[in-house]
Amino acid sequence: MHGSLQDLAPVINQAHRGGTLRLAFVSAVVSLVVSFAAAAAPIPLYNIYRAEDGFTNVGISIAVVAYAIGTIAALLALGRLSNHLGRRFTAIISLSLVLLGCVLLLNVHDIATLLLGRLLVGLGTGSASSSLTSYIVDAAPSRPEWMASVASSQGPMLGLTVGVIASGALVQFGPWPRDLIYLVCIGLLLLSAALIAISPETATPTPGAWRSLLPRVSVPARVRHLLPVAAAVFLATWATAGFYQAFVPALVEDQLHTRSPLILGLVFAGYMTLSVLSAPMGGRFTSAQAQRVGMIIFLAGMIGLCTAVTASTLVLFIIATIVAGAGQGIAISAAARGLLHGSTPAQRAPIFSAIYLICYGGAAFPSLVSGQLSNTFSLPQITLGYGGLAAVATLFTVVGARNPHTDTTGSSTCDSWNATGSSNSERSHENGRRPCRDDR
Repeated sequence: MHGSLQDLAPVINQAHRGGTLRLAFVSAVVSLVVSFAAAAAPIPLYNIYRAEDGFTNVGISIAVVAYAIGTIAALLALGRLSNHLGRRFTAIISLSLVLLGCVLLLNVHDIATLLLGRLLVGLGTGSASSSLTSYIVDAAPSRPEWMASVASSQGPMLGLTVGVIASGALVQFGPWPRDLIYLVCIGLLLLSAALIAISPETATPTPGAWRSLLPRVSVPARVRHLLPVAAAVFLATWATAGFYQAFVPALVEDQLHTRSPLILGLVFAGYMTLSVLSAPMGGRFTSAQAQRVGMIIFLAGMIGLCTAVTASTLVLFIIATIVAGAGQGIAISAAARGLLHGSTPAQRAPIFSAIYLICYGGAAFPSLVSGQLSNTFSLPQITLGYGGLAAVATLFTVVGARNPHTDTTGSSTCDSWNATGSSNSERSHENGRRPCRDDR
């Protein structure tokens, strides 16, 4: 009997640890989604700000840039902080920054308040992009293999989708249209912080927190050859996401002739929802194949989008948005999967910092340029410019996409998604499963 209990103890401990890791995984995913839901909350309000407070398309595009600048600053300065202070502590800091931004946005009546609020939210989501995504990858289950990359790369998309639909509905049908969505976000951010507080830590804190604040972005040498194509994917798709934030509110009202905040939210959500739903489809292909397929679909959607804006056709605009979103989800998830190939826990935060630095740079720079050009060119002409960017990125991806390298034995160099340090092959052996798949 004593021997049986001894044999049972490791099983019980493993089951308990699996349960606590599931809690960490769920808490991190919920927190990431809520953070980006808060980031999307102002989008259906932009037309109200334009009508009631006199904001211009240039001002709205600068607000997109302010958000991106905050995110980039956080990625550069805070991207590796979770390796030193732990995932939980940095995650709570991230949520607190987003919460402060939402509090400020409760009283938007001038462009300076909007810019400062978006800057704070950007700082919070930028920090979350590193700390929470690393937390997700640390705690993700080993099967299915795509779970970690999809949850971490598409969590922001899901959050943006939920946030913009909820905001559009509350603005159109709820009381206090300028405030209610922010109050809801504040409540959900507090709940997320509580979930993180009761979840287990997955990273062992190490010295050097102050030194980690010096800007440094790193991608392991073994996957560095994947970076140019991944950058093209991130830049083109996130530039389009910036376009949807900065210009689609005006396009929907001026070119497609609807003033409904809910319709505006649903249009933006169509882009993001299909991105989330289509992302797992890329797991059926190698990372290079999935990037090619995703970007070709994305380009088809962008061609449809340009056609819809030129013809002022709302139905075609929505269909094209859905197609472009589907392609984006496949391409982004595959690019992230390639860069995360073989990563160790300590490498994940810097990798995610590099990924999101490129992403937000792709959202900010085109928004800044096109915002200034909006004084000279029409919205349909600006839309064509984004279509041209998509065409160039797709061509580059089709020609240049590559898969991660394998070691000299021909087996994959991938490590565990787990933070315990045990390799994926060890865990697969323990569970009678094949080690992680080679992406050749």
